Amino acid sequence: NNRKILQQKVLLEKRQTELKEEKSRTEALLLNILPAPVAEELRNNKKVTPRYYKKVTIMFTDFKGFTSIAETMSPGEIVKELDACFMAFDQIIDRYEEKVGRKCIEKIKTIGDGYMCAGGVPIPNESNPLDVVRVALAMNEYMDKRKMEKIARNEPFFEIRIGVNTGSVVAGVVGKRKFAYDIWGDAVNLASRMESSGEVGRVNISGETYRYIKDKYFFTHRGKIQAKNKGEVDMYFVDGRVKYAPKPNGDVKAGN
Repeated sequence: NNRKILQQKVLLEKRQTELKEEKSRTEALLLNILPAPVAEELRNNKKVTPRYYKKVTIMFTDFKGFTSIAETMSPGEIVKELDACFMAFDQIIDRYEEKVGRKCIEKIKTIGDGYMCAGGVPIPNESNPLDVVRVALAMNEYMDKRKMEKIARNEPFFEIRIGVNTGSVVAGVVGKRKFAYDIWGDAVNLASRMESSGEVGRVNISGETYRYIKDKYFFTHRGKIQAKNKGEVDMYFVDGRVKYAPKPNGDVKAGN
């Protein structure tokens, strides 16, 4: 009897260990799909309540002429190149968050050859216009460098357009079998128009985003540009040069 009890105890402990490992894998997978606060809410409440955010900055990227360039590449080469670029974008966001010491930009999804992220969700903050523009400039710089490397090796390359807009959104989780965290609203649509109305190698922002960061960088005002289904919209190219403000003693310091 003692031997049977001991065997049952060993089997029970083994099963408990397996259940803990399975739970850890499930939680890790959930965190790969959903932002941590959203995943926690889903675990605790079995659902996620949609939330309204007053100030969120959305970024869209797109590769110019992707279809025609992709026709010169094998399927494996296309996937490898997209994976390299999108992984680099993820790493740029990670490095920026490490630098500022906080979680501030959430990758929303990739759509074909497009990449979408947003600042100010699911954790609200006031810095999201500047956070997203800084990351956008870093992504643009990465793609410029990659283009030069590809040209030197006589390989096909992608050229990027980046669009940014700030406004209110609704965020939530859709789906039951395949969860997806997403955001909706006119601000999202306008961010997409900023990308499609932009130019290669430039970060194109709306007048609303410009309003929040106009003292941080130099800009090229493009005037009111016709945007699909939006009419004429104020747009600015971010030049990337940081503005300098005078210190109290008359010296200059970089804009924060």
